[in-house]
Amino acid sequence: MRGFVKYLASGGIIKDDISAGLRGPRIGASMPRAVAYDDIVKMMEIASASRKKGERDRLILELMYGAGLRVNELVSLEWGDVDIDERELRVMGKGSKERRAYFGKPVQELLTGWRDSATLKGHATEGSAPLFYPEKTGASRLTERTVHRMVVAVSRQAGLYDVSPHTLRHSFATHMLERGAPLRVIQELLGHESLATTQKYLKVTVEQMKKSYLRTHPRSGFGGGGE
Repeated sequence: MRGFVKYLASGGIIKDDISAGLRGPRIGASMPRAVAYDDIVKMMEIASASRKKGERDRLILELMYGAGLRVNELVSLEWGDVDIDERELRVMGKGSKERRAYFGKPVQELLTGWRDSATLKGHATEGSAPLFYPEKTGASRLTERTVHRMVVAVSRQAGLYDVSPHTLRHSFATHMLERGAPLRVIQELLGHESLATTQKYLKVTVEQMKKSYLRTHPRSGFGGGGE
């Protein structure tokens, strides 16, 4: 509307630009929705069973959901950042801030198999060698765009829409919160600078607040010692 009024004023159709200095409404940033855990599992099963690059795609999904990685953090991983035995990752986040991320046994098994496959194909699996190598010759590592397209394709096969790599990261944090993980821990795992960012990022439901109260307050009358 401001642009239209300015156009009218510049053409002499109206005398003055009455919209000058008029501020538009503030639109809150939309937060991604979390995907249900059963749907996450369904996506992983589809990735490993129905795609040509099933081994790689399953590992990518497991890592993004299992470790809460940003897509740029994922494609930047090198073999030297991975400790398969300890199930730890060294992740370089925003602002070149390094943090530790962790993964479970499913990822550990997949990483072991991926390392064996890469070795058989002649790819380096140590030091600065990229964890995910591209199929195209000439490219040094997998691109964010390739990962994004894979996630969208798999999610649509699972009957899900508006799912992106960031949705998996959001689901990682949401599911941890629902199972009782402290916000401070989630903040560190996500690599957020402040707790306020994590609080805005996650939506605490009324049911979660009630469960937390009953479980932790000494006078709740639910195992806390109060009556």
